[in-house]
Amino acid sequence: MASKLMQFILLLFISYSSTFLPGALSIKPVGDKINQWCAQTPYPDQCKHFIANNPNNYAPNQKSDFRKIAIQIALEHAKNENTHVKGLGYKCRNEKEKAAWSDCLNLYESTILQLNKTIDPYTKCTEDDTQTWLSTALTNLETCRTGFIELGVKDYFLPLISNNNVSQLICNTLALKNVSSTTMKPKYKEGFPIWVTPGDRRKLLQATGVRPNVVVAQDGSGNYRTIKAALDAAAKRSGSGRYVIRIKRGVYKENVEVGKNLKNIMLVGDGLRYTIITGSRSVGGGSTTFNSGTVIVIGEGFMAQGITFRNTAGPQNHQAVALRSSADLSVFYQCGFEGYQDTLYVHSQRQFYKDCYIYGTVDFIFGNAAVVLQNCMIYARRPMAQQKNVVTAQGRTDPNQNTGIIIHNSRVMASADLVPVLGTFKSFLGRPWKQYSRTVVIQTYLDSLIDPAGWLEWDGNFALDTLYYGEYRNFGPRSITSGRVKWRGYRVITSATEASKFSVANFIAGRSWLPATRVPFYAGI
Repeated sequence: MASKLMQFILLLFISYSSTFLPGALSIKPVGDKINQWCAQTPYPDQCKHFIANNPNNYAPNQKSDFRKIAIQIALEHAKNENTHVKGLGYKCRNEKEKAAWSDCLNLYESTILQLNKTIDPYTKCTEDDTQTWLSTALTNLETCRTGFIELGVKDYFLPLISNNNVSQLICNTLALKNVSSTTMKPKYKEGFPIWVTPGDRRKLLQATGVRPNVVVAQDGSGNYRTIKAALDAAAKRSGSGRYVIRIKRGVYKENVEVGKNLKNIMLVGDGLRYTIITGSRSVGGGSTTFNSGTVIVIGEGFMAQGITFRNTAGPQNHQAVALRSSADLSVFYQCGFEGYQDTLYVHSQRQFYKDCYIYGTVDFIFGNAAVVLQNCMIYARRPMAQQKNVVTAQGRTDPNQNTGIIIHNSRVMASADLVPVLGTFKSFLGRPWKQYSRTVVIQTYLDSLIDPAGWLEWDGNFALDTLYYGEYRNFGPRSITSGRVKWRGYRVITSATEASKFSVANFIAGRSWLPATRVPFYAGI
């Protein structure tokens, strides 16, 4: 069976070099098992088409093989589309089109990486890992499309680059989450992720403080004067164990990117009031939201402590991200995030925020990660005239993505500049950015700034039936739910069992990987 499967996968690399047109599918007869498995997917015709038309007429008999083949098909189409996107660069007519196109290149490459990880025989992964990486792959494609729309260049370029086939194939693999007949062993050892070396585990367990590998100081008292220089040096290090960069107090005016190959980087500041990284990229200034972050984090296992991430573009420049994290297993402890619209972009993967301060106006915590914010202070600022404050805008596009924004044991309040004009501006807990938006607020203090309705529409009735918005045992002046929206997708959670689905332990598998970070967390509800 294994040899036939590998032969089939190898032939897929050769045979499926072009994308298919859904309207032109040729559906050959398939066996009962294939029909049954494909019926579990949102696009069963595509599913049956590719299984029935496989190059060596190999039909999988095991559910686990079936899912691997479905992922491999999605991977091959993603590779083909990536090649197509690369060839479109010469068609960019202006800087905005070029910016969105460049994002798409990076996003397709990330999608290929995520799909590869799920079927790599050398990568031992759990079902949660697989769903996370598939969810990220789908999020990447949606982010690619969104970039053209927000920059106002969709009419010409987007039809050239948009390919729903890849998205549909990934949706099918997400829907097959429960068909695996084998249980993968978690990739953790002694409570630590396997990427934490034995020596690193000892240090994490024994150390009372963090000892830096290098120091960044603007006055020249450290190893480097800029954060970028320290990261460039980290890229040349041998091994992939935890690499700690201490950033001494100061305001660092630089855009920082922790790339995909920079794993297990930790940035440690002198406190969120004293170590500040600031930038001013924005959609108003010609950037995509995706690339507007003052700090962008992609490398797995990233950590930050005692730093403020700031975007100074101001509300008039619309979307302007202070920090974007696309890093799996990323942690932010005692950090600050300051901006206006779209301050904190929790783009994808699994993330945890503890004891952080977050400031913004419109959709200022947004994205499609599986993320828990615990013991955080969330402040709505004074927006522009005629604007409403919205704390969250969650971006789940598929009901099988294991993503959502969870706010636990935190406080939602008005910042000092909003307090005098509270009666002028309405503030809401969230609105549905995408069809299956999911946000849950748990045991959190809700101050009087929050509108009694609690939640806001995005555009008419869009997503009101398909979203999942929940509140569980909140407290404070605006925790009373009698005046809340009456949408089908909104619910007041009364069951501790249902609420526990959104705990650190269950929603992001926190017990498995957070102990290695030494960041305190509460696993339950």
